[in-house]
Amino acid sequence: MLLQFVHQFGQKLIRKRLLEPIDESERPVAHLNTLNLVNMGVGRMLIVGIYILAGALAKFIAGPATIISFLVAAMFSILSGLCYAEFGAWVPRSGSTYFYSYVTMGQVYAFIIGWNSILLLVTGTAALARASSYIFDGLIGNHISQALQETFSLQLPYSLATYADFFALGLVLLMTGLRLLGARESILVTKISIGINILVLIFITITGFIKGDLHNWKLTEQDYKLNTSGSRDIYGLGRLGPLGSGGFAPFGFEGILQGTATCFYYFFGVDVLATKGAEAINPHRSIPWSILVTIFICVLAYCSVSAALTLMVPYYLIQPHNPFPQAILHSLWLPATYITTIGTLCALIFRLYSAVFKMPLLIYTMAEDGLLFRVLTRIHVRTGIHVLAMMSATNLAGLMALLFRFTDLVDLVSVGTLLIYSLVAFSILVLRYQPDQNLRKNDNTEEEIEMPDPDEHPLDSEPEARNSNILKSLWFPISTIPTRKSGQIVYGCASLLVLLMIILSLILVQWSSQGFSGDSKYTPVAVLLLLLIIGVTVIIWRQPQNPIPLYFKVPALPVLPLVSIFVNIYLMMQITSGTRAIFGIWNVIGFLIYFGYGIRHSLQENDEQQPPASTSQTLDKNTPTADSS
Repeated sequence: MLLQFVHQFGQKLIRKRLLEPIDESERPVAHLNTLNLVNMGVGRMLIVGIYILAGALAKFIAGPATIISFLVAAMFSILSGLCYAEFGAWVPRSGSTYFYSYVTMGQVYAFIIGWNSILLLVTGTAALARASSYIFDGLIGNHISQALQETFSLQLPYSLATYADFFALGLVLLMTGLRLLGARESILVTKISIGINILVLIFITITGFIKGDLHNWKLTEQDYKLNTSGSRDIYGLGRLGPLGSGGFAPFGFEGILQGTATCFYYFFGVDVLATKGAEAINPHRSIPWSILVTIFICVLAYCSVSAALTLMVPYYLIQPHNPFPQAILHSLWLPATYITTIGTLCALIFRLYSAVFKMPLLIYTMAEDGLLFRVLTRIHVRTGIHVLAMMSATNLAGLMALLFRFTDLVDLVSVGTLLIYSLVAFSILVLRYQPDQNLRKNDNTEEEIEMPDPDEHPLDSEPEARNSNILKSLWFPISTIPTRKSGQIVYGCASLLVLLMIILSLILVQWSSQGFSGDSKYTPVAVLLLLLIIGVTVIIWRQPQNPIPLYFKVPALPVLPLVSIFVNIYLMMQITSGTRAIFGIWNVIGFLIYFGYGIRHSLQENDEQQPPASTSQTLDKNTPTADSS
C-alpha cells in the first residue's frame, strides 16, 4: 500500500500537460526575422536598472572591474541562451518557460519555474520603483530620503532598507490605479521607453569617455588618503567607500565573481527569443543568432556605461543611489547632469508602467491551471483586467519597494534567474536522452504517453541478471535509441551531478576565502568530487540520444548544459546569505501552496472530470509569452 501511494504521488508530481490541438488557421504565421528578434531581445534585456546598480557594484563589490563581471555574466548567459533555444524547440508553440516545462518535464517542475518567475516579475517591478525613487530624490536635492529617514527609519537586519520608501510604494500604486481604470499597454510607450533608454546610455558613454580620467583605474592608497583628508563633499558624492587593494580590480577575484552573480539580473529576458520559434522565419538560424547578437549588444552597452562611470569618478567616491548625475557633476558638466537625470527618470517610469501590465498574466495562468488559488482567475467584466491577480502582484511589489534595498531586490532577481537557467539546462540534459513522447492530446492515455514501454530483454525477469544488465548498460547501452531504462539512467545521473556540483560549489566558496591555498584540506575533497563528476558525465555521454529533428540543438551535449548548471550554482553561492534566506522562504511558501492546494486542484489532476479545454483556454490565448515570464 505504501509503495503504491508513493508511486501514485510521484506520478502526480511528473504529470504533464498535453498540448491542445489547434486549427491551421490559428497557427502563428512565421514573420520574425533575425533583426526583428534582436530588436525584441534588446528591448527586453536592456534594463534601465543599470543607472543605479552600476554605482553600487563599482563602489562596494568589484570597482572598475565591474566591466569584467559583465563580460563573464554575458559569456555564461550565452550558454543558458543556447539551452533556452533548444528548450523552445521541443514545443511547437509560442509560449512561456512555465508552459514549456509543464509540457516537457511535468507539473512540479513547471510550478517551481512559474513560482520563481513570479518572484522575478514582482521583485523586478519593485526594483524599478525603488530606482525611480532614488533618481527623483536626487533631482530635488535628496529631500524625500532625508524626511523619510527621520520619520520612518527602519532599524532591522538583513536586506531591509534603512527607511521605508513610501514614494516607491506610491509609484507602484499609481501605476496599478492607472491599470485598474482601464489604461492599456501602449506599443508607442514601449518604443519611447526603449528609445530614451538607448539615448541616455549613449549620452552617458560619450560623456564618460570625454570627461573621464584613466588614473581612476590606477588608484592607490595615497589617492584614497587625499580624498579622506579633503573631507569637503562639494559634489554630494557621500561618504567614501572601501579602497580594497586599489587599481582596476580593488576587491580581487572574489569581488569579480560576486559582481558576476549580481550582473545576471541584466541578462534576464533571453527567454523572450527562445520561445518565438513558431513565429520565426528561419528558427534554426535566427533564434541562436538573435540570442548571441542581443547579449553582445547589451553587454557592450553595460560595459561602456560602467567604464564611463568609473572613469569619471574614483570608484570609492561613487554615489550608489544616483551614480551618473553625481559622476557627471563631479566632472564639472552641470547641464549634462539634468539631461541624464530627467532621461533616466523617464526611462524608469515608462519601464515601470510596462512591468505592472506584465505581472498578473503568469499568476492568472497558473491559477487557471489550478496550481494557484482559482480565485485569482477573476476578471473584471468591463475592463477585462485580471483584478485579483493584479492586486496580489502589485501589493507584493509595493511592499517590497517599501521595505527592501535596491541592491537586495536585484540580488533576488539574480538568484531566481540563475535557478531558472539551471532548471532549463537540466531539462535539456534530460530531454535529449528520453524516448519519444507524444506531447499532444490523442486517444492514448496519459500514462502511455509519459511512460513508453521499454525494450524488453529476457534477462529482465531475473533480479540478479537484471542488476548485472543495468550495470552493463551504464557503459555499453544495448539500444542505439533511447529507451525507458536509458532515460531513467540519465535522469538519475543528472540529479546526482547536480548534488555533486552543489557540494563542490560550497567547497570552492570556502576554499576561495583562503586564496585557493594548495595545502588546503579542501584540495583532496575537490579533486575527488571532480573525478566523480567526470565519471558520471561519461555515463550520460554513453547513453543513446533521441534523434528527433529539432530546429536547434545544443552542441557538445552533455558538457555544455552541465557547465551552465555548475556556473549558475556557483554564482548562486556568491549571493549574500540574507538574500538566499529570503529566496528560500519564498520557495517554502510556494511548496506549501503547491502541496496544500495545487497538487489536488490542478487541471491535470481533475482532467477526467473536466471538459476538454475550449479554444479560449489554449496556450496561444491565455498563456503569457516570454515577455511576461
